[in-house]
Amino acid sequence: MFDTLSDRLQVVFKKLRGYGKLSEKNIQDGLREVKLVLLEADVNYKVVKNFIEKVREKAVGEQVFRSLTPGQQVVKIVHEEMISLMGGEYQKLTMAPNPPTGIMLIGLQGSGKTTTAAKLANLLKKEGQKIILVAADPYRPAAIDQLMILGKQLGVFVYADKEAKDAVTICHGAQKAALSGGYDCMILDTAGRLHIDEELMRELREIKESVCPHEAILVADAMTGQDAVNVAKSFDQAIGINSIILTKIDGDARGGAALSMRAVTGKPIRYVGTGEKIDFIEPFHPDRMASRILGMGDVLTLIEKAKTGYSEEKARELQKKIAEDAFTLADFRDQLQQIKKLGPMGQLIGMIPGAKKIAKKTDFKDDDKKLVRIEAIINSMTGSERNNAVLINGSRRKRIAQGSGTTVQDVNQLLSQFSQMQKAMKQMKKMGMVPGLGVNPFKKRRR
Repeated sequence: MFDTLSDRLQVVFKKLRGYGKLSEKNIQDGLREVKLVLLEADVNYKVVKNFIEKVREKAVGEQVFRSLTPGQQVVKIVHEEMISLMGGEYQKLTMAPNPPTGIMLIGLQGSGKTTTAAKLANLLKKEGQKIILVAADPYRPAAIDQLMILGKQLGVFVYADKEAKDAVTICHGAQKAALSGGYDCMILDTAGRLHIDEELMRELREIKESVCPHEAILVADAMTGQDAVNVAKSFDQAIGINSIILTKIDGDARGGAALSMRAVTGKPIRYVGTGEKIDFIEPFHPDRMASRILGMGDVLTLIEKAKTGYSEEKARELQKKIAEDAFTLADFRDQLQQIKKLGPMGQLIGMIPGAKKIAKKTDFKDDDKKLVRIEAIINSMTGSERNNAVLINGSRRKRIAQGSGTTVQDVNQLLSQFSQMQKAMKQMKKMGMVPGLGVNPFKKRRR
């Protein structure tokens, strides 16, 4: 995510931090380089010009020149202005005072509307909302079927009317169903086209005027850069949008759309799609995104991911097992499954401050494959073997390797690593410590 932009900015900032003192010329030269980096990242020219001017005004002040770390002060100013550029504070989606809250998703074909509708439904369902998804694209039966499948996976009701000939009729029927069914939120997955045309805009205007959704959200492909910004302007002028969801942001190495969208359209980015899986969607926090772009990490989002991916009860149960020397290969497999839920390793490491350098030297695609391989090996064991690794002799190792499609060497490596892990846990226990808890709360006190 934004790798190219982030790497180029790091080079500029490293040079600025290298000066003991900064002169006005140093700052001018540095900002000229920042300007080129942003333009090459496909950020809107007017946005870049205004951004650089604001940074320059603050960077040539006495506070920077007198600072003991002037280069760091400039980075701080860039960080603050970047947050402002992307909208300042996170603007949460608000629910209508009288349910159901109507959310109309619009955008071009291929931007990811149908998947985003399901992702948003999943997110709001976790927040306690009762959701109805609406297949409001009568021209593409495949889109209706896709939404039906996704809704079934999520346990969310999907309203579809394959007999209806127009989207307005479908949306009217869905609104009645939402009212009678006591739904909190109605998400409309509308039709898209490969390009903007009057017919598409007319239909979307009719839906909006007829159903009066609480919010019209544009779903835009971040990887198209300035094209996404231009699409947002066109949809806003023709229909009127309230906010934006940027999809495929995990594949966007430049960052032009994320940095330009708010300044050009005046509309906040509510969410970003960070991967293909149904729960790979995040609220858009400008401060956190600016930190990621500048290589400062994003610990808060990492903590939130960990919280949603792992219950406190499970964590306590695991810690108790560790304290009682009862941690097994089955528990190890459960840990791996929890890690996989959080997202690709490459994305997770990028949220740790200063860890981007490690990520550059490591192929995390291979690490994700390793996790799958380890899980396959453990799944090929019997219940007794998973609970007591000592039982796994030579013949059993051969059987496990065959069953998991791996080699005996792979099995030996896993068992060796697991044994080392157990030793480390015992060592911590001797010191009176338990990972994640500090002092062992399960240790019996002497009276």
